[in-house]
Parts: sequence; C-alpha cells; structure tokens
Amino acid sequence: MKRRVVVAMSGGVDSSVAAALLLKAGFEVVGMTMCFNLADAARKKPSCCGAQGIEDASRTAHKLGIKHYVINMQRPLQEYIIKDFVNEYLSGRTPNPCVRCNQFLKFDILLSKAISLDARYLATGHYARLEKSKSKKSEDSPAYLLKKAKDKNKDQSYFLYRLNQYQMRHTLFPLGEYTKSEVRAVARRLGLTVADKVASQEICFLPEQDYRHFLKNQIKKAIQPGHILNNKGVIIGEHKGIPFYTIGQRQGLGIALGHPVYVSRMEAQANRIFVGSRKELLKREFLVEDAHFIRQPIKKKVALRVRIRYNHKEAPAVIEVLSDAIKVVFKTPQFAIAPGQSAVFYERDYVVGGGIIKEVLG
Repeated sequence: MKRRVVVAMSGGVDSSVAAALLLKAGFEVVGMTMCFNLADAARKKPSCCGAQGIEDASRTAHKLGIKHYVINMQRPLQEYIIKDFVNEYLSGRTPNPCVRCNQFLKFDILLSKAISLDARYLATGHYARLEKSKSKKSEDSPAYLLKKAKDKNKDQSYFLYRLNQYQMRHTLFPLGEYTKSEVRAVARRLGLTVADKVASQEICFLPEQDYRHFLKNQIKKAIQPGHILNNKGVIIGEHKGIPFYTIGQRQGLGIALGHPVYVSRMEAQANRIFVGSRKELLKREFLVEDAHFIRQPIKKKVALRVRIRYNHKEAPAVIEVLSDAIKVVFKTPQFAIAPGQSAVFYERDYVVGGGIIKEVLG
C-alpha cells in the first residue's frame, strides 16, 4: 500500500512542485489548501490562501491527477494569528505572523487534519531540510533535526524553529535539496501553469501589504497620536500612533533634523516613540522569552549563530540561560533588534532553537 501524504498546496510553484515530486516518489498524494476568506479583488498581487491561490492549487491538482480539498481556517487565523498580530503592534512590538502560522495552523491543525485522513505525513513547499539524528548519547537526544535548505538564498528554517519532534516525524520538505531555479524548471517540464507565477513573500491576510490600514480596521478604539522624542528626552515631533511604527523605521516619521534618524524604542503605555542615529540602534545584548529547542534545551553558556529576523544574516553570539529568560550577547553589535521578532539559534546549518525577543539590553 502506498504511503499517503497530504500536501499543503497554496497555489504557488513551490507547493505544486512538492506535490509533483512526492507523486513521482511513489506516495499517494492528497492536496489540501487553507482558505482564509480573503478577497483578491483588493489585491494587485496574488496571495496564497485567497481565491486565486485556491484556483491555482485546484488546477495543479487536476493536472497531477490527485484529490484536492479546501479547508476554511478563518477562525483559527483570527484566534492565533490576527489577534496576536494586533496586540503586539499595540504593545509597541513587531510580530512575526509567519512563525505563528507554522506553529498553530500548518503543523498543528493542518497536520491533525492530515493524520485524520490516514496520512502518514504533511508536506509543504518550505525550503528546509529534516534529518534523522545520528546521536545515541541518551534517550533525550532528538530523533529529528531541522536543517537549512540547500538554497541558502531561499532557506526558510527561520520560520520553522518551533517544530517539535512529533511534527517533524510526520513532516516532509521535498524542496530542501532543490534551488528555486531548479523548482521552476521542474514545474515547466511538467507543464504546470504556476511555473512562472510570482512568489508570494508577503503576509497573506494584509491587502496590498498595508498593515496600518489593516490595524485601523481591526482596532475598535482610536489609535492615539503622541510625542516623538530624541534619546535625550527632547520632544522633536508627533507620531500617528504606536502601532504604526517599528524598531529601525526611518521613513514616514515626519521630522527633518538634517540627518537620518530611526525609531530606537517605543513606550506603548506612555504613548511615545524615541528616535536616534543608526549608530544608536546598534546593540549587542537582548533577552529571549518563550524559548523552544529542536535539540536539548541549552543549560549553560554556548557559542552559536543567531538570526534576529528572516532577512538578517545570522551573527556569532553567546547564549546564556537565566532564571526567567535567555540572554543573547552578539560578538558585534547588530542593527534594530526588535522585541516581538523571533531570534533563532544556529549551529552550522542546523537549527538549535529560538524564542521571542523580549527586551533589548544594550
């Protein structure tokens, strides 16, 4: 009997090719697309999980000759992703909804749906690799390790650091050993209509990627303007509302000082924003909360490489476990460390773990 795998098909080229590769490998493939009741009419770019994405996924499934289902995930999207997204911005933090989507939707709810269909695996079009551990030191050693993709320019292991051992045991990443150009070549060879479809790299529930407009519609109470101060505490301007700004932001501040300034920190309760020079935003130390480890939890100081946002090149740092948090100290200062973002720890190509940036120390 063929092993059954459910493929999370967004309608893009990556998940489409993932399904095709698994079919070729001899799996019984079932396509499943998450639907978020997203209207494409207001979008200039196609998104996953909207009407166009569903149509493209259905067309690909028909081409491959596999079953295809659509599952409405609007309620869990609102509960686990959007609510947190709004609250984090209200608190002056910068959320990472893609990490939470993988944690709560894809590899929890969707994986459970796959298992309920007697599938052994859930597969996605993520650029990442899973590897069985060779370690036999103890029973606590992890069975599976999360590894960067072959294509380092497309690697998405950063978004997957919260996977647990059960999820990894039931997950496949067929594109881990492929580059993006190779994936498109496979799609063209198979005659898939999505072969040259523009990749969606934005947040799927944001029309036109205007998160400020989205927040206005989500927040019932009025977003209040407040003061912008320099790092000496002098008022130099007025902001339009805490949720509309992020650490490191330069554009849209509405102040002219004769030199570039960036949002350096925010005090949500006092409703004020501080700005400073780029040099003032270079920091070395911060605290991490809500940590999760692929391997055994860190128990002592250890030197690793740390990535503080998806498009950040990981840098050498020392990780130390404190009583109520994890302290990260970079070897060299890094720009715009933002509370709310995920800090992910790497050892060579392997993900050790990570957590949410809680506080920048200096």
